[in-house]
Amino acid sequence: MTPARQRVYGYLAEFESAAALYQAAEHVRDAGFKHWDCYSAYPIHGLDGAMGLKRSILPWLVFGGGLTGFVTAFVLAYATQVVIYPTVVQAKPANIFTIPAFFPIMFELTVLFSGLTVLCGLLALIRLPRLNHPLFESRQFQRVTDDGFFIAIEALDPIFHTQETHSLLAAIGGTNIELVAEED
Repeated sequence: MTPARQRVYGYLAEFESAAALYQAAEHVRDAGFKHWDCYSAYPIHGLDGAMGLKRSILPWLVFGGGLTGFVTAFVLAYATQVVIYPTVVQAKPANIFTIPAFFPIMFELTVLFSGLTVLCGLLALIRLPRLNHPLFESRQFQRVTDDGFFIAIEALDPIFHTQETHSLLAAIGGTNIELVAEED
């Protein structure tokens, strides 16, 4: 049996407070890194802006999913109730003007398709399910859900360089800087 090969995932640096993490995120963003993330036990107001993150495309995906559900419900109800098998109730016409009868199913399928799009879109955008992450092997990263503030810069970033990235993290106030490896 051969030992598992390891490759470098990136650097993990700890910061003393939310304010220090916020300022460090601005420095990392200004340095030009693209593959990095901040971790804290609670949301930090404005951190997305400090990281230079763009607005998510999830609302557009959900709008498309809801619109698809609405159109599907309309086509389904119209085709079955007007075209294929006209349902005449109390001598009311079976045509496009009976659309108020379709409102409940249009509403329900809009909500259903939107909800499924949220679930599937979110999982795809955040790349889940992932059973294990290399940062879970770090002892200090276990504190992230308690009182830790961390920045992780991934080695797959085009401008990642071992010494220069370590120096940048140290210069912006990072402590306990750790090179994290992942098994192949």
